[in-house]
Amino acid sequence: MPIVEIATKLPDRAGALAAMVRHLAEHQINLAAITVDQAGPRSSVRMVVNDPKRAMPLLKKAGYTVTTRELLVVHLEDRAGSLLRVLTQLAEAKINVHGLTILVRRDGTRVLVALSVDAPARARKILRDSGYYAPGAETTISNSDLVAAAPKIPPESVGLLL
Repeated sequence: MPIVEIATKLPDRAGALAAMVRHLAEHQINLAAITVDQAGPRSSVRMVVNDPKRAMPLLKKAGYTVTTRELLVVHLEDRAGSLLRVLTQLAEAKINVHGLTILVRRDGTRVLVALSVDAPARARKILRDSGYYAPGAETTISNSDLVAAAPKIPPESVGLLL
């Protein structure tokens, strides 16, 4: 099952993020990853949670406008230029990358990177054909796996995991 990212906008004011996170916590929804960027009077929030199917209606009922998108997970060598090769292949195929999150550092030689693209099926094929996409990557790490692994992830890991 692919990793699902939930996105919403919040007013850029003290307590807005805390209120949303509190609402999720009260309903036993765990955050595995979250990114918050401020632009003008609004903040964009992107998050991976352990149960997106349950989180979506909870957030909507609380008045949040939310969208989801599927994240494509690839394995990369943990060295300069690895990500560039994937991005170049997607660009050459005219596939636009909407977002990118480095998820977890693995065994010192590989990292998992989640990509949000406008053509996931084509991107998977291109990256599979070039050896970057591992068919089991998205089943290896799911939303629940991210939450379960968070306390064990070493501090040198790339990304923000809560």
